[in-house]
Amino acid sequence: MTKIGEIYKCEICGNVVSVAQEGVGTLVCCNQNMKLLEKQNIDKEGKEKHVPVLSMEGNKVTVKVGSIEHPMEEEHHIVLIQILKDNKVIKEKRLYPGEKPEAIFLLENTEGIKAREFCNLHGLWIN
Repeated sequence: MTKIGEIYKCEICGNVVSVAQEGVGTLVCCNQNMKLLEKQNIDKEGKEKHVPVLSMEGNKVTVKVGSIEHPMEEEHHIVLIQILKDNKVIKEKRLYPGEKPEAIFLLENTEGIKAREFCNLHGLWIN
């Protein structure tokens, strides 16, 4: 069973799926079950370039990926930045190679929010 906000990846072709609506089925790609991505451990090497950093000015939330700017090259880049509240995705931005690894969101209420990002090589990271 899938849950809203989960992210799955095909270990064969690299397809990535973010669940927008829950279902009882299993996500399959290339004739095998897709892998549910778990957040990376912030103690893991590379956290300086992967853990999202939030800054807030009123209802404006800026998310920068990493305390050291993450590369945004074709082979290695941030694909997605999401804002979570109560473990649900409330805002997201798709990123592309060549862009800055950051996003700005306007929220009605910033209390209790978290940010997560998906790196095409190093997986899912949350602050």
